[in-house]
Amino acid sequence: MVTLASNLELCEVGNFIDNQIAPAQSGEYFDKLSPHDGKLLWRVASSDIRDVLSAVSHARRMQTQWSLMPPVQRGLFLFRACNLMELERSRIAEIVAAETGKSLKDALGETDAAIALGRFYAGEGQRLYSRTTTSGVENRYNMIVRQPCGVAALIVAANTPIANVAWKTFPALICGNTVVLKAAEDTPKTALIFADILRQAGLPAGVVNVLQGFGQVVGASLVSEAQVDVISFTGSTEVGRWIGKIAGERLLKCSLELGGKNPFVVCDDADLDQAVHWAILSAFSNAGQRCAAGSRIIIFDAIYKEFVTKLIAATEQLRIGNSDQDNLGPVINVRSLERMLNAVNKAKNEGATILCGGSRLKNSEHANGFYVAPTLLENVNVDSEISNCELFGPIAVLYRVKNFEEALNLANASSYGLTAAIHTQNYHRALQFVQAVQSGVATVNGGTFGSEPHMPFGGLKQSGNGTREPGTEALDIYTELKNIYFNVLPNHV
Repeated sequence: MVTLASNLELCEVGNFIDNQIAPAQSGEYFDKLSPHDGKLLWRVASSDIRDVLSAVSHARRMQTQWSLMPPVQRGLFLFRACNLMELERSRIAEIVAAETGKSLKDALGETDAAIALGRFYAGEGQRLYSRTTTSGVENRYNMIVRQPCGVAALIVAANTPIANVAWKTFPALICGNTVVLKAAEDTPKTALIFADILRQAGLPAGVVNVLQGFGQVVGASLVSEAQVDVISFTGSTEVGRWIGKIAGERLLKCSLELGGKNPFVVCDDADLDQAVHWAILSAFSNAGQRCAAGSRIIIFDAIYKEFVTKLIAATEQLRIGNSDQDNLGPVINVRSLERMLNAVNKAKNEGATILCGGSRLKNSEHANGFYVAPTLLENVNVDSEISNCELFGPIAVLYRVKNFEEALNLANASSYGLTAAIHTQNYHRALQFVQAVQSGVATVNGGTFGSEPHMPFGGLKQSGNGTREPGTEALDIYTELKNIYFNVLPNHV
């Protein structure tokens, strides 16, 4: 068996099928470049339908055996895996940092979040609640139980790779599903080391399988594969809409966690320094590569000038690079970089004012990487493309409003509805906002991001199809409910 020897030693990143690391059956590879300096990190297996069928076949073969294991015992596997992840946290984080370009400090924080999430779901093996209830029929007893869906196809994004992998794999496993995980093209080795740790924890061969390759080939094949019973996808709304269409034709259960264009409202009574702090984190942390990023900053007219002056000053002080002293790193690849800069240039040509940033960093320290300067724009039409399309980068647009009503209306004037934040010291205003804003998550005096393992995350409108991960709500994705009736014959008692 091929195993992962050290972090950066494995130059070719393969699939993980039936607890074996192997190349794609095509023998083809694609290059994974470092976002920090553009250098080749490793070559990645380019899988096709043959690899998909192999992975799904092994997952199907093991599904009954895994599902019959008591959930408490499945949870013990997850606990062991989390313990191993904790022992290997530096090794995992080094891979995450290399593949994303983020600092080792941030990669360690992300790894710890994945471990915490895994332990939460491991504990769910001791609960996995359903319910019993009364019947309206004499001598009848009712119960509802959860049963696994079967084979779960999990398609993840690259922005927070180890967290994203854990986010889907752990709840799928605790519910008794076997897994075929489609790794993100830009973070292939993160998914591979995660699967290898599960193997070391004793997870039976075939229960978790990882496929490398491109979404148009591997992801599309998984969505269309008849032996797949449930799909969970995190990514763009465009791709999610296509998956929903195919799943709908098959009546296939699917969870879609899609994009966001999230409002961050600053009222005239806000603590401006705190609001600047959270606006910077919401817009620029993780290089803006969060579906929950605060990319629409809505500011009351009365404090607009003062707040924007502070915000620009704080933005210009941000340190950019991949060290622990830096505030944000590069975007994930050159395609993303070019797409977002094209959007900024288009907005500028339409009359927008670039307050800071707006370009690729070209100094010697950053020139070979995929670094975008943190960017703030104003004088942008609310109907323009940059106001309505998720850029997934360190770019935020500022809007001036007269009052709370106008701020709320603008916050809701989006096809997305994922997260939202308001900064105010007015209790009544805060309560009204969190009730009325059209989002799946709403925060008062904080950021637009910050999900926790035990809390549901997801959105409205074009941000998803109504499902929620993580939290106990994710169990609804990976289980089917069965209503069981017991009819008692009194004369046989």
